[in-house]
Amino acid sequence: MKNLGFGLMRLPQINANDSGSIDIKALCRLADAFLEKGFTYFDTSYVYHNGKSENAFKEAVAKRHPREAYLIADKLPMFSITEARQMLPIFDEELNRCGVEYFDYFLLHALGRDTFRISEKIGAFEFIAKKKAEGKIKKMGFSFHDKANVLDEILTRHPEMEFVQLQINYLDWEDSGIESRKCFEVATKHKKPIIVMEPVKGGTLANIPKEAEEIFKAHNPTMSVASWAIRYAASLNNVIMVLSGMSNDAQLADNMNYMLDFKPLSKKEFEIINSVAQIIKTGIAIPCTACRYCTDGCPEKIPIPELFSIYNEFKKSGTIKSPPKGGKASDCISCGNCEEHCPQHLPVRKFLNLVSNEC
Repeated sequence: MKNLGFGLMRLPQINANDSGSIDIKALCRLADAFLEKGFTYFDTSYVYHNGKSENAFKEAVAKRHPREAYLIADKLPMFSITEARQMLPIFDEELNRCGVEYFDYFLLHALGRDTFRISEKIGAFEFIAKKKAEGKIKKMGFSFHDKANVLDEILTRHPEMEFVQLQINYLDWEDSGIESRKCFEVATKHKKPIIVMEPVKGGTLANIPKEAEEIFKAHNPTMSVASWAIRYAASLNNVIMVLSGMSNDAQLADNMNYMLDFKPLSKKEFEIINSVAQIIKTGIAIPCTACRYCTDGCPEKIPIPELFSIYNEFKKSGTIKSPPKGGKASDCISCGNCEEHCPQHLPVRKFLNLVSNEC
């Protein structure tokens, strides 16, 4: 199994303002090229692209390629499930949406302190174990967004989990909110293989300050900026898969170019990345990854990631882009729903206030 996975959260779209308008023809082209080079792992979710990602996978992959040609990972949305009776209908719907009879990898989605308690209360761990016994799941695990001590508690209480999916990238490695390094060390201590999500931090590490980019190019002018981030994650011991959201041919070709015959980073390259990380940290006003978990339940339909992107560009260049469709930052009613769902644990309401006041 090659260690580059196709993340189906940032797919090509027909309409940039409608995340559900997936360009199936383009996705078919990308998936075919991915599989042709021997890569096999696809990662989706019940909620990606407004619930359209799983069906897009079915149309582009499951209907067009033999089952043995690919691996598919899906997730049970623990941030929106509160009762045991909800799990089976959603699981069955996911199988149907993906067009498969079983999942190669299946995860409890976005566990943290609160969702872990809910998962235990309603028997989610037992549910996926049962589905594995039935042959509907080959390997079971969970994705995680919280502190390292919470991860340690989960893995201590549930040693039956076979892998864990963590947000790891060189910018978050020592971040006190994400705790990438500490979570990595906990998973390693429990001998759990790691799948990496957000290695490029939602595109942040593909668009870095010129000063930082020049450092990378001075060492290797042919290597893309994004490649440093993905290779960083893939070079860590115990990492078996690095997910990348690829939305166009150029991104796919670049990723496959250096991951086809993967070579881990050298000691010198790790040192270069550490110096670049310090430069980047000083230039990011709002460290949003544009995962869009914050927008689904927003009563005012505020396009939060897009507004944060506009604010970051404003702070960097002084240029204010045209606002996207939807609610304004000033429409925020401070309900807090966005912060409850933010994997980065950002003070979203505070940042929306900044956007409103300064842009």
